[in-house]
Amino acid sequence: MKMAALCSEFGDLAQIKKQLISVISLCKERGLLHSAKWASELAFALDPLPKDNLPPEPAFTEEDAQDLDALTLAKSYFDLKEYDRAAYFLKGCCSQKAYFLYMYSRYLSGEKKKDDETVDSLGPLEKGQVRNEALRELRVELSKKHTARELDGFTLYLYGVVLRKLDLLKEAVEVFVEAIQALPLHWGAWLELSNLITNIEMLKSLSLPDCWIKDFFMAHMYTELQMIKEALQKYQNLIEAGFSKSTYIISQIAVAYHNIRDIDQALALFNELREHDPYRIDNMDTFSNLLYVKSMKPELSYLAHNLVEIDKYRVETCCVIGNYYSLRSQHEKAALYFQRALKLNPRCLGAWTLMGHEYMEMKNTSAAIQAYRHAIEVNKRDYRAWYGLGQTYEILKMPFYCLYYYRKAHQLRPNDSRMLVALGESYEKLSQQVEAKKCYWRAYSVGDVEKMALLKLAKLHEQLNESDDAAQCYMLYIQDIFSCGEQLEHAEVSTALRYLGQYYFKNKHYDEASLCAQRCCDYNDAREEGKALLRQISQVRDQVETPSADLFTPLSNNNTPVRRVSPLNLISFTP
Repeated sequence: MKMAALCSEFGDLAQIKKQLISVISLCKERGLLHSAKWASELAFALDPLPKDNLPPEPAFTEEDAQDLDALTLAKSYFDLKEYDRAAYFLKGCCSQKAYFLYMYSRYLSGEKKKDDETVDSLGPLEKGQVRNEALRELRVELSKKHTARELDGFTLYLYGVVLRKLDLLKEAVEVFVEAIQALPLHWGAWLELSNLITNIEMLKSLSLPDCWIKDFFMAHMYTELQMIKEALQKYQNLIEAGFSKSTYIISQIAVAYHNIRDIDQALALFNELREHDPYRIDNMDTFSNLLYVKSMKPELSYLAHNLVEIDKYRVETCCVIGNYYSLRSQHEKAALYFQRALKLNPRCLGAWTLMGHEYMEMKNTSAAIQAYRHAIEVNKRDYRAWYGLGQTYEILKMPFYCLYYYRKAHQLRPNDSRMLVALGESYEKLSQQVEAKKCYWRAYSVGDVEKMALLKLAKLHEQLNESDDAAQCYMLYIQDIFSCGEQLEHAEVSTALRYLGQYYFKNKHYDEASLCAQRCCDYNDAREEGKALLRQISQVRDQVETPSADLFTPLSNNNTPVRRVSPLNLISFTP
C-alpha cells in the first residue's frame, strides 16, 4: 500500500523532469551551484523530454527587465568570485533575483574574507575564532524584509543560512521550513535543514510540504540519524519509482552500508559508482575509509593518485591522501593532509574526526580533544567524534569523562557493540559492576563486532567469584569465536579453556575437564597448564571412578541475564 502511494506520487516522471529542469535554471541564475548540480544529476537519471514537452521560460517582469543589464554584469563578476564588485552594481535593484544575488554576494564576500584571514594568521584548530563580519548587517536587513513578508524561497534560504552562522538555530529551523514551503524544489534548503535536526522526534514535528523531493530528504535524514534500515527501504522505493540510474542514490546507499559497517556491500557499490562516474570526487573520502578499514593499500594508493590527477585541491582528495598515509603509519603526513582539507573547508566533518584520530596515534591528546570538539561543533550527530573523545579521556585516565562521552556515542548508535563495550569498561573502572555487566551482555546481544564483550563479562564474573556465570560466558565466548570462521588477533581462547578446565575439574566433570585440558595443549601459553590438569585428572581417576555429575546445575542469582547451555562439545570446534 505504501509503495503504491509512492508510485502514484512519482507517477508522472516527465513532470518531475520538467520541474528539475526549471529549478536547475533558477539555481544557476542565482549562483547556487551545488543545488543545480544535485538537480542536474537527478534529471540526468530520467529519460530525456521531447522538444515540445520542455518547460517554458520563467515569467519575466518589468522589474526584471529594468535590472537586466546590471544583473548580467554583476553575475559575470559573481562567477569570477568578485563578490564586492557584484554587490556594488546590484545595489538599488528592485527585482527578487537581483536582490538575492546582491545579498548573496555580500554574504560570500564576508565568507571569503574570513577564510583568507584564517589561512593567513591561524592554524586549522583555531578556525572557529574568526567570524564573517557581514552576518549581523545581513541579518538586520533580511529580518526587516522577512517581517514585511517580502522574501521569496531563495532569499528565505539565505536568511536561514545567516541565522545558522550566527548560531540562532531555532530561528534558522523555522526559516528553512518556510523557505522549503515557498520553494520545495530547492535541495539546498532541505540540506541545510537536515544539519539542524537532532533526532527523529524533531523531524516528525516539522511541517514539511508533501512533495516528491521530501522522500529524498527523509531517506537522507534516516541515514544521518542512523536509521539505516528505514533509509535503505526509502532508497529502494525511489529506485523502483524510476530513479534506478541515479548516481546520487547509489552513493547514498553506499554511505548507508558504510554506516552499518557492511563493508563488502559498501565497497561493491562504490566500485559500481566509479564505473558509472569515473571522475567523481564526491563521497570518495568515505570510499577511502572503507579501503583503510580493510587495509587495502594498493587500492587506496590507486584511488589517491587518481583523485590527485582529477583535482588535488579538493577536500575529499586531501582526506583520501591522509587516509593513505595513515594506513602506512605516517601519521604526521596524514595529519598535514587533513589540515589541508580543513583549510579548504573548515566545516568538513570527516577531516576533523580523522585528524583527531591521527593526533591520538601521535599521543597528542590535547590536539585530539580539540579536533574532536570541532567535529561535534560541525555536527552533533557525529558518533565517531564523541567516541574519540571518550577514548582520549580513557588515555588520560579520567573515567567520569569517558562515561559521559561514551554515553553520547551510545545514544547516537544504540546498537553498536563497540560503544557498549566502551561503556562497560568505564563502568568497571568506576566499580559499577552491575551496570558494566548489563553493557557487556547488551553488546553481545546486539551482535558483538569485535568479539570482546563475552570475554570481558566472563573476566568480570571471575573477579567477583561468580564461577558458574563466568564459565557460562567463557563457553559462549569459545562458541562465538569458532563459529565466526576466522581467528581473531585478540582472541583469548586459551584463557577461556584454562578457566573451563579448572571449573569442570572442581565440579568433578572430569570428561569435560579433560577435553578442555587437551585443547589447552594446542596453545603455547596454556600448554603446560593443560598438561598439569591432565595429570591431576588422571590421578583422581586412578583413586576413584566418579560418575559425571548433573551438568545442568542452576546459575547463581545475579544481574547478568545469561541463558543456560550444556557443556561445550569442544571436539566439534576447530580453531
